[in-house]
Amino acid sequence: MESVQTALAETAALFRDTRMWVFDVQIERMEADQVTLRGRVLEQNQLDALREAVASRAPQVCLDSSAVTVLRTPSTPCVHVGTNLTSLHAGPSWLSEQLSQLLFGMEVEILTQEGNWVYVRQADGYLGWAYRPYLSDAPVPEPTHIVVEPASIMRAAHNPQGEILSRVLGGTYVRLLSVQGDRAEIQAHQRGWINKADLRALNALPQSNTARRPVMMVDGTRMIGVPYLWGGCSANGIDCSGLAQLMHRWVGLNIARDADMQYEAGFKVEPPYRPGTLLFFGENGSARHITHVAVSLGGWTILHSSRARNGVYVDDVQGVAHLRESFAGAATYLY
Repeated sequence: MESVQTALAETAALFRDTRMWVFDVQIERMEADQVTLRGRVLEQNQLDALREAVASRAPQVCLDSSAVTVLRTPSTPCVHVGTNLTSLHAGPSWLSEQLSQLLFGMEVEILTQEGNWVYVRQADGYLGWAYRPYLSDAPVPEPTHIVVEPASIMRAAHNPQGEILSRVLGGTYVRLLSVQGDRAEIQAHQRGWINKADLRALNALPQSNTARRPVMMVDGTRMIGVPYLWGGCSANGIDCSGLAQLMHRWVGLNIARDADMQYEAGFKVEPPYRPGTLLFFGENGSARHITHVAVSLGGWTILHSSRARNGVYVDDVQGVAHLRESFAGAATYLY
């Protein structure tokens, strides 16, 4: 049944990005015109696509997909991150590659579980393994503000010299409970007090791109000196695309997690580059293999989380040989 195998390969190619899709389907048995499949997919529409592909090539074939598990269904449970930060991994282990980080309150769907680890899907579709004890079934209070300080110290009382309870990381949505002077009581993974200036009201986020640009520039400079961390998206350590994503999140825009995804979805632009434009870099300057992203501060001056410099710093693309030679293009979400 070469036609069935071809249809299977073609369908698998449609869902080959394992950051967003699961398509692990094999032919278990072929008898006459009956083909039995096994494996797992993320969603039912993937199986539907496979059936259509087989029907177009071998209409006489009957597919039995009863042994294929569909991970995401209407009954898939949703939980939230219950700690101030947890990590997302490629496999069910702390030793597995870190893919990203999850801030308090972020919602994930639990697709499957192995011991204390769960395979989850974020709201933007990004997939990975998270540590189940750090996720909570309890409802998250409706947020009113976002934390804009890279790491805000939470204390037990409004006294700024009081007992330190925890830290709330930049990009976290929280609920404001009360205000005393320049101190704010919030509900996050814990209840406590932080500096009021560390908060930005969600109903006061900049609404135009003209207003967003200068805010992004101020926000981004707060991150200067944060160390580079592969898969990081917080002040505990951040990678290039994590910084770009966080700077957009602070002004109310949600963009994809990884640099190649950000390039693909962005509106392509040419120089001169306005503040907030994303500049992308790739192997041999190729847009087909994006490996790095930076945020323009205006023109070729960029803010980026650089592995070469081990953190978030300002650079001039034209003045740094490896940046100049690997530049691949630019895109923006401020248009």
